[in-house]
Amino acid sequence: LTGVQGLFQFSACVFHQQTFLNQLREITGINDIQVLQQALKDSNGNLELAVAFLTAKNAKVPQLEEATYYQTALPGNDRYISVGSQADTNVIDLTGDDKDDLQRAIALSLEESNRAFRETGITDEEQAISRVLEASIAENKASLKRTHPEVWSDSPNPYDRKRQDNCPVGLKNVGNTCWFSAVIQSLFNLLEFRRLVLNFNPPANAQDLPRNQKEHRNLPFMRELRYLFALLVGSKRKYVDPSRAVEILKDAFKSNDSQQQDVSEFTHKLLDWLEDAFQIKAEEERDGEKPKNPMVELFYGRFLAVGVLEGKKFENTEMFGQYPLQVNGFKDLHECLEAAMIEGEIESLHSENSAKSGQEHWFTELPPVLTFELSRFEFNQALGRPEKIHNKLEFPPILYLDRYMHKNREITRIKRDEIKRLKEYLTVLQQRLERYLSYGSGPKRFPLVDVLQYALEFASSKPVCTSPVDDLGASAPASSMLPAQTSPSTIEQQGPSSSDVPSTSPVQRSVIHKPFTQSRIPPDLPMHPAPRHITEEELSVLEGCLHRWRTEVENDTRDLQESISRIHRTIELMYSDKTMVQVPYRLHAVLVHEGQANAGHYWAYIYDHHQNRWMKYNDISVTKSTWEELERDSFGGYRNASAYCLMYINDKEQYLIQEEFNKETGQILVGMDTLPSDLRDYVKEDNKRFEKELEEWDVELAQKAQQEKLLSQIPRAPTSVQMFQAGEPEYLEQPSRTDISKHLKEDSVQAINKALAEQEDRGPEAIMDTAIKLEYTRLLKLAQEDPPPECDYRLRHAIVYFIQNQAPKKIIERTLLEQFGDHNLSFDERCRNIMKVAQAKLEMIKPDEVNMEEYERWHQDYRNFRETTMFLMVGLEFFQKKSYMEALLYLIYAYQNNKELLSKGPYRGHDEELISHYRRECLLKLNEHAAALFESGDDQEVNNGLIIMNELIVPCLPLLLVDEMEEKDIVAVEDMRNRWCSYLGQEMEPNLQEKLTDFLPKLLDCSTEIKGFNDPPKLPSYSTHELCERYARIMLSLSRTPADGR
Repeated sequence: LTGVQGLFQFSACVFHQQTFLNQLREITGINDIQVLQQALKDSNGNLELAVAFLTAKNAKVPQLEEATYYQTALPGNDRYISVGSQADTNVIDLTGDDKDDLQRAIALSLEESNRAFRETGITDEEQAISRVLEASIAENKASLKRTHPEVWSDSPNPYDRKRQDNCPVGLKNVGNTCWFSAVIQSLFNLLEFRRLVLNFNPPANAQDLPRNQKEHRNLPFMRELRYLFALLVGSKRKYVDPSRAVEILKDAFKSNDSQQQDVSEFTHKLLDWLEDAFQIKAEEERDGEKPKNPMVELFYGRFLAVGVLEGKKFENTEMFGQYPLQVNGFKDLHECLEAAMIEGEIESLHSENSAKSGQEHWFTELPPVLTFELSRFEFNQALGRPEKIHNKLEFPPILYLDRYMHKNREITRIKRDEIKRLKEYLTVLQQRLERYLSYGSGPKRFPLVDVLQYALEFASSKPVCTSPVDDLGASAPASSMLPAQTSPSTIEQQGPSSSDVPSTSPVQRSVIHKPFTQSRIPPDLPMHPAPRHITEEELSVLEGCLHRWRTEVENDTRDLQESISRIHRTIELMYSDKTMVQVPYRLHAVLVHEGQANAGHYWAYIYDHHQNRWMKYNDISVTKSTWEELERDSFGGYRNASAYCLMYINDKEQYLIQEEFNKETGQILVGMDTLPSDLRDYVKEDNKRFEKELEEWDVELAQKAQQEKLLSQIPRAPTSVQMFQAGEPEYLEQPSRTDISKHLKEDSVQAINKALAEQEDRGPEAIMDTAIKLEYTRLLKLAQEDPPPECDYRLRHAIVYFIQNQAPKKIIERTLLEQFGDHNLSFDERCRNIMKVAQAKLEMIKPDEVNMEEYERWHQDYRNFRETTMFLMVGLEFFQKKSYMEALLYLIYAYQNNKELLSKGPYRGHDEELISHYRRECLLKLNEHAAALFESGDDQEVNNGLIIMNELIVPCLPLLLVDEMEEKDIVAVEDMRNRWCSYLGQEMEPNLQEKLTDFLPKLLDCSTEIKGFNDPPKLPSYSTHELCERYARIMLSLSRTPADGR
């Protein structure tokens, strides 16, 4: 059997060597077999290096015949191909220094060899592996069809739903209710509002029977809101279910589950309900005085409207809650406010002429909580549908509102007039500067200082006395090569004609010169145009004028730029004096909308005033955030996400965010201590139910573990399949710790033979020590090499992996001992003796000398590395076959496993960017396919497209969004979302519109909460030789497949 295996290996080696020689012959055109073999030997089997050796030598040999070169007419092809009478049309010129030619030659050769390999047949082993893969994919597909996981389904493991420490509690999305979560979390984190809700007691006269419809609706809602707030305070769950409160709201909205509510509409409705509920309570408790409603005092303010209408002056006070602001046409929040506070022509308010109409708004009383509603939707009359405004709008973390207060109206009017004057002057200066920066009267304009510099460079160039055409006569091509009556300048403009191309070529080619020979530029030819005739006096006068003019222009430009900067600074600081920074409002929450006018997803950024940090509340996901992330998602202009609602709080009213104190001890009340007794009992009951769920899960796991233990103790007779596998041990399946495979046995034998050759007369122990040293030296050399991407020496041996990742010396020594102590070495007397010595040494190792837990961890990491390699390799193979659904699952697991490996060290896994790229490409291509199915309009195909989106793409989006540093992934997610959002404005059948409206919120959900996936796809068992060979093949194929610059 050993002899047969050796024969097969020798045959395979000869076959591969012959393949390399054929490729070298095809690439270089060299037929001398000895030269080719020497190059292959010198390059250690590296094809690219061998080609480089050969072409470097041949470049020094003079050409016997100069062939004419033509450029192919294929679009974008800039390679030169020989079409001489003796040359083959597929031979690429490698005599130059262009490395791209070398790469393309290798790629063409490999493509040819792979095509020939496919035509001649595939090995039985590869066919068996393919069958296993197909069966695995079929099983995965069937699993996909059997299970339809809901985006918001709870994890079966309650520990996944357990609250971590004091992390804020999230809200479950129970069906397009992200609008509810965003608003409720923003209000809940206002501690004064939270206290009002938690301590609300329904009126005594409403306990028996509500008097009217408002009480019938509002009081049950307040009860559910209290329960919800109590759970957000003290629940042990990671997120809670708001279904009961949401159902009451949906009944009032008269909406179905597929509709999304507008945040401003919901906020208006919520505040109205709360106001009504507290009003009932206030009227019951009033004692002859006008009742005070805490909701009104918290959220409502007043402004004074002063103006002229049809020549008559008016003045009236109005109450406001959410203050609406237009976004279109403004760059920041202050510009929006200025426009909102002034309507129409207001000059008439300050003059005797009162023919015009207009009004000013002045705040007379600001609410403690000031909410701005940003109008980012407008109705397109031409298209007959609403559209979202994606323009960028900046807003500050601290907003000073002094300039809008009625008490400051006189000074504000003066400053507005001054700003208006400065802006008019600024416009004039900017127009003047533009004339300097864009000089000229034609369509192309340039900075004037550059124009003068170019003129100076032209005048200062060395004069020439010949025409730029005449001095090219010696190097121009023969007249017979050019079309009749055609000048050289028109050849480039008109392109080649069919008569100019030799009849031997079927492709039209344009006439060019062979590089590095005919088209070489004469050394005395000037690089730039120059004047024909110019005297020293003329040059001196011209240079003096141009230098002076250039200096004048530079000074004028600098003066204009400095004046513009000073005016900008003056405008910015116009309201920065002490009297205008007395009314500070701090940004408390930003409600963000992503999507289009008809559908989208909401989440909130809320400031933690005690931890001084921003938090992102995205349904069940609550994570730490930063101002930079808030800017990117909220300002707009960057992607489809932008702020829809801004909630500011009076920075001087500390009671809004102040914690409660125990009146007796003076200590801060936290958690359950802040709840009234009835709500405390309610939360305790819910926590008991959750704790019971955790206990039941633990019992279930313990029972499963006990059953598995009992089953493992039952002896089983080996099946024929297991016996067959036992004959060919694999790294992933061999029960020994080193998981030795056939190639490791061969490596061990080679090391033993070398040791015997060096020390034939020594005993087994000395020979084993020498063999181990030789094997370690060989592996150390491999670990220190820098191989090409297709040759990963870590796959050949675990010790290469260990050395590169700086494993402890004891781990490496024990691994080598187990390699030489494996039973597979017992095929002859010498190896059997060495095996026994190694086994004896293993038994002598004391427990304190090698940490076996650490030893197992290192070997498990290596098994994970090989498994990750197989996920990557199979995924890439499916990708190249355009089987993107199959490829995606493998690439997902490759990326996740690889990320975990790389977290332990940079050499633990593969190139993360490579896996990320192909995972991203899979998703983009599947998204395009699903969109095409949706566009077909056929019910079955539409459903198939939505299944692809719901079961493959939507669950994967959090994987791309979880790493904010990966810009390409974020852009890809935006591209996929934009593709589906583009359908919103199109006419379609009602059933399609309904499906789209139901699907889009899932797609636009920006939660980075990782949803559950199916079990990893099954992997076939590869021998080390097969794994290395298939890995090299797929990596080589990637090198000739352009993909995003890779």
